[in-house]
Amino acid sequence: MGAVADAVLTGRGQVVGVIPKFLEDKELAHQGATEMVVVPDMHTRKRTMFERSDAFCILAGGVGTLEEMFEIVTWRQLHLHNKPIIVLNTAGYWTPLLEQLRAISAEGFAHHGHEALLTVVDRAEDVIPAIERELLNPKQKVAFPTGSPAKSG
Repeated sequence: MGAVADAVLTGRGQVVGVIPKFLEDKELAHQGATEMVVVPDMHTRKRTMFERSDAFCILAGGVGTLEEMFEIVTWRQLHLHNKPIIVLNTAGYWTPLLEQLRAISAEGFAHHGHEALLTVVDRAEDVIPAIERELLNPKQKVAFPTGSPAKSG
């Protein structure tokens, strides 16, 4: 996150950080951020980021990135929002996860159609155009059949 923030600031962009108090206390807040929003906990952090975002870009990351991605995808699946979710699949980083998502559906543990919740791009320069396209022409909400997938539970 720091490298992305540094690049944005170098390009004269604005960086808004949202950090829970316990991480700020550990001095993990980016000192050059245009705005730093300090919140009480991780749940408030995610809610604040969601409310202040028009779209989401999933970059290569670890467990925290996965947790945040799955929550925002789940909220879209449940029709709590229809904001673009772009997965930047640099050098195929997310390919195994994308294959697993297809397998979950193919095996009947999820309804078909969840692949429409995400837009995948392979190059950083394709992220903004993908977001702009989807903001201008939002995806249809995924309509899931009534009842549970064949292999629920």
